Amino acid sequence: MNSLWQRFQKHFVRYPEIGFTIDISRMRFGDDFLRSMSARAQKAFSEMRQLESGAIANPDERRMVGHYWLRDPALAPTAALRWDIEETNARIKKFAADVHAGDIAPAQGKFRHLLLVGIGGSALGPQFVADALGTAHDPMDVVFFDNTDPDGFDRVWARLDGALNETLVIIISKSGGTKETRNGMVEAETHYRAAGLDFARHAVAVTGGGSQLDRYAEEKGWLARFPMHDWVGGRTSVTSAVGLLPMALLGFEIDRFLAGAAAMDQATRKDVVEQNAAMLLALMWFYAGEGRGAKDMVILPYKDRLALFSKYLQQLVMESLGKEVDRDGKIVHQGIAVYGNKGSTDQHAYVQQLRDGVPNFFVTFIEVQKDRAAALVKVEDDFTSGDYLHGFLRGTRKALFDKGRESITIAISEVTAFSVGALIALYERAVGFYGSLVSVNAYNQPGVEAGKKAATELLQLQAKVRANLNKSPRTADDIARAIGADPESVYHVLVHLRANDPLVQSAQEEEAAADKFFLA
Repeated sequence: MNSLWQRFQKHFVRYPEIGFTIDISRMRFGDDFLRSMSARAQKAFSEMRQLESGAIANPDERRMVGHYWLRDPALAPTAALRWDIEETNARIKKFAADVHAGDIAPAQGKFRHLLLVGIGGSALGPQFVADALGTAHDPMDVVFFDNTDPDGFDRVWARLDGALNETLVIIISKSGGTKETRNGMVEAETHYRAAGLDFARHAVAVTGGGSQLDRYAEEKGWLARFPMHDWVGGRTSVTSAVGLLPMALLGFEIDRFLAGAAAMDQATRKDVVEQNAAMLLALMWFYAGEGRGAKDMVILPYKDRLALFSKYLQQLVMESLGKEVDRDGKIVHQGIAVYGNKGSTDQHAYVQQLRDGVPNFFVTFIEVQKDRAAALVKVEDDFTSGDYLHGFLRGTRKALFDKGRESITIAISEVTAFSVGALIALYERAVGFYGSLVSVNAYNQPGVEAGKKAATELLQLQAKVRANLNKSPRTADDIARAIGADPESVYHVLVHLRANDPLVQSAQEEEAAADKFFLA
């Protein structure tokens, strides 16, 4: 036990100015591991300095990667970029203040609700921050279109029933061509029009300058347009207008959020491995997964406000690091699977498997030291609910360690705009470091683009299938031969059409392949 105390002291890092600690002592790496990784770590430090200085970090698209400049514009490589960041943030603050004051308002009343339409990082960041920082006293509340699910749209409309006139809509898409976001925009426009409302008086765009969405918003006379720079990726965009605009409208302290991110950035620029929390995180990922993602990353925040953090990290980590080839073009199939929910909920869910099942993971516990803002309530003897939450965290950590399961423990003093900004910045930098350690491009996403292309091809096939249907019943094979397509793909298109187009009917047979489809 004393040796664990000694190991804790050796591998415990504290940033008092941030209210942050990290403890890697329950990872079972050997005494020489950090030293053996020194050369790779120093290379990663060097590459990060180049990235922050404006080097081309995304060679696929010949783009810089500048999310670090967003919270410290003085770092931007040109005066023009610095001015753009500062001017955008000033406009965001003024827009939000005008909305809250009623100077920007609908035809009647004030804006009291926010509908955010986005996909991936354009929604996940704002969702996480809204859930982490939201209170019942915020000047606005928020709902999301973060998919292209028609039933999901209808559930949101039901929540906004009777309040549509007081709902401001933010459409977020860098290119304006992202289909899920465009579909949400069209659905919103249609719904507002059906309610007799002028959508332009409710709409704001966050998009690339000169994009399809930017031009459309200007043409239609939307309330405002804010930039989504080409040097900011979706999964690292929460400190840009993507996250700051909804945060400001919800009444959150965006300056404190940016200050927290900047403070963590500054603390994790140190090129001393043992004092750099982001590098220690990346090295623990490397150690646990043997440099090839052999173990899953389980995120367990012991705070309801951080319940969406694991979902946010799924995209940040998996889209950044899940790559087929390394930077030299060699096939490596890199990546780290991320999942999690919150403690102590998961002690009654999958922690049973973590302790006794397949040891194919490592855990990151996230502790919030301050239990609540309200007065403490004793629930048993001299103990509070927060005492129990802390006990469950430490107890689960010990129970896992006793069974040979490894864990990292991160702690923040309380959940504030500052600490949430710091957490996000910590993981952004850790992802960048890990990409360097395993030599993958952490800033592109070729797999996502491949999925978009495949979806477009299926929609083109659907148009051909629909055009080929008539009143004569035919099987998927019959139609596939007629249009020169894959019969299984045709079958699935036909089933989808039958479920959603009242004119498309079918006669179901004993075998699915024998089903006949026709127009009523």
